[in-house]
Amino acid sequence: MGAVSTRRTALWVLLAAKAFAGIGVGWDIRWHIVIGRDSFWIAPHVMTYAGVAVAALVSFGVLAWETYRARDGRAPAATLRVAGLVGTRGWHLAWWGMSLTILAAPIDDLWHRMFGIDVTLWSPPHLLGLAGAQINGLACLLIAHESWPARTRARLIALLVGGTLLFSGFQTGIDPGVRTAFLNGGLWYFTWAALGALFLTFTLLLAARLAGSRALPVAIAIGGVLLQLAVIGLGDLGFAILQPASVVAEVVAADPTSPIGVAHEIARRNGNTPGRAFGIRTFPVLPALVMLLFDPRRRPVAAGLAFGLALYVVNGVMFLRAPAMSHVRPEGIDALVAVVVTAAVALVATALALAFERRAGAAPASAPPAGAAAPIAPAPLNA
Repeated sequence: MGAVSTRRTALWVLLAAKAFAGIGVGWDIRWHIVIGRDSFWIAPHVMTYAGVAVAALVSFGVLAWETYRARDGRAPAATLRVAGLVGTRGWHLAWWGMSLTILAAPIDDLWHRMFGIDVTLWSPPHLLGLAGAQINGLACLLIAHESWPARTRARLIALLVGGTLLFSGFQTGIDPGVRTAFLNGGLWYFTWAALGALFLTFTLLLAARLAGSRALPVAIAIGGVLLQLAVIGLGDLGFAILQPASVVAEVVAADPTSPIGVAHEIARRNGNTPGRAFGIRTFPVLPALVMLLFDPRRRPVAAGLAFGLALYVVNGVMFLRAPAMSHVRPEGIDALVAVVVTAAVALVATALALAFERRAGAAPASAPPAGAAAPIAPAPLNA
């Protein structure tokens, strides 16, 4: 198997491992909400760490294989050497991202030993692990760009799958913004919208530009909804099979202001079942349609700004309709400041996406296997 074929096969394995781990993370969050804090060896933990282990092995394995092939001192085309390892920029980014996730594990254990068990996603070691996974997810987009010529179906599918996983990971990461809004109100009422304008705008705009597809943001936003439904469905099946004993009532009674306690209170006020809500995953779908109308391929700044503002509007309207948020409805000045902040953040995300795209555009798509037709030269993505 040649270098190009190996990189392509490895990318599909990496994407499958990331999907497996991502669903495990979603189920783990549901487990804590429905069952409570349990032992380390619960099913969603095993699922998550199995996916992470495969992702790490694949990311490092490609670099190790490329380094072995370059043992005569001549690195293959389109590769570079970093810390003694040879590989493309995408595979380097994939491995160094997974390195952060691996590093987060012992730090998380130390954190728990020092401060006790926590169930918040926004603890420093959890954020470090999530950052590594998201860097690896960003690398998947770069690897897809490197591995196939422009405007090929395989590249489009890889960017769709990779973009959906990156998008879903960011959605999970900004979910605690709902708790922040519930507890604080005021400007914090718009925490989720501001974070979404940063991370979700970046993901959708970058994927659309790399793929040269106007409609890809909509497909990714819908993919995020479907992935969350898969998490709920798998969780329901897993709970039915394993039938774990719930201790969540004691957890909520001991600390009603904990993330689990607040999640139960929000669900109670909204009349929902704790751990089964997925409505917030639908928030970006309409803004993605707005981005499509502005065409991120030709008007990226306008498209990014429009997505961020539309996300702000959808978030505001849906929160105003939610009974759980009735006690923290913002004042007019808070809403005005928040819309300015959200717009500014969306523009920052747009600039970051365009900068990453320019860097990705400097890397030529890999050559096809021997005997295949010459690759189509990638068209300028920022035209």
